[in-house]
Amino acid sequence: MRSSQVPPVAVLVDAYTTGNHLPPAFAKLGVDVVHVQSTPELMTSMRLPDLSAYRAVIPYGTPAETAERLAEFAPFCVVAGQEPGVPLADELSERLGLPGNGTALSAARRDKYEMIEALRRAGVRCADQIKSGSTEDLVAWAEERGRYPVVVKPLSSAATDGVAICRDAEEVRKAADAVLGTVNIFGEHNDEVLIQSFLDGEEYMVDFVSYDGERYACCIWQYHKKLKGTHRIYDRDSITPPGTSPATEIIAYMHEALDALGIQYGPTHAEVIVTPEGPVLVEVGARLSGGLLPDFHDICLGANQADVTALAFTRPRDFLDRYANRTYRKLTEATWILLATDRDGVVESIDQDVVAEIEALESVHTFVPKLAPGKRVRPTVDLYTATAAVHLHNRSAEALERDAARIQQLKDRIYRLRDDMGCAA
Repeated sequence: MRSSQVPPVAVLVDAYTTGNHLPPAFAKLGVDVVHVQSTPELMTSMRLPDLSAYRAVIPYGTPAETAERLAEFAPFCVVAGQEPGVPLADELSERLGLPGNGTALSAARRDKYEMIEALRRAGVRCADQIKSGSTEDLVAWAEERGRYPVVVKPLSSAATDGVAICRDAEEVRKAADAVLGTVNIFGEHNDEVLIQSFLDGEEYMVDFVSYDGERYACCIWQYHKKLKGTHRIYDRDSITPPGTSPATEIIAYMHEALDALGIQYGPTHAEVIVTPEGPVLVEVGARLSGGLLPDFHDICLGANQADVTALAFTRPRDFLDRYANRTYRKLTEATWILLATDRDGVVESIDQDVVAEIEALESVHTFVPKLAPGKRVRPTVDLYTATAAVHLHNRSAEALERDAARIQQLKDRIYRLRDDMGCAA
């Protein structure tokens, strides 16, 4: 006889992009989800939520109105699905009396200037910085400081949007002017710009899940980037072996940083640079990693951030017993490649023979072209202008490198572009 019991409910705020992995993660545990939208219109700059996966969809409203609507579902948690949803998730969990990070430090979890200042107040190693709505103030800070390069970036964007490494005053001026007065990938106006000291060292992606201050280190991937003008563009990532240096130092540092930011619950995705003085936070988002691919991470690391997040909120005791104060494992050689290009044009078609060759490579787990016919290919300057993503894993490091090299040889043959006469090239 089928039970008439209504499943418990988790609330997801702005479950764009990899936030789409949360509904199936909760569903595995017998939990329904309700979606909350923090903006009047859906943000089309990101992959939209699959709203068919939700028991209910709550449109944009004030936090008080939204909390009142949610109360009828008696939710047991509120989780941010993507960056813009972090402040609202903080406020809703607080209003509903649910486990969460609270609102006292919400601004520091979105505004990158406030983020680093929160670390400074807590005595956690961090970059030097100022923010300003004046290009000349930013240039003056860099000149008075007298140490180049410096980093110029928007206050609240992601995916290296608008980030520039500047070697002199003119590059600072150009980078700041390129950001001020524009709109970031989340539709927010860039009225001020952040400038920071350059952190010299290798960069790492560091993902955690926390519950009541107890944490699981989901993964540490080393970024391999290429400098292109004033932009460092993603090339590929590789797993940092756990239990070794610098993984142990990064994990210890991130506990301090997350505590300083008041992050005691939920998933986090951070970038950290290991400088000669030790790890230093670039930034952290209180949401899932943008690079999360659950089945790939299961194969490579033994677990994935979406499933662990759902478990932490749904069955805290199980999370504490199985994951708290533990780290990922390295189960195989793996890499995630973001394909870059110098080409510029409109996609006429995708060469399916090239796609088939890439997908047939031994190490390829997933190949995702990011552009469809009719879309514009632009020279790559950030994550959003990469042309495709490829996840690879293999027991053999040599085989993995062989397949990665072949993909680089094929990358500019994936798309046929129209020439100036409208013909495919």
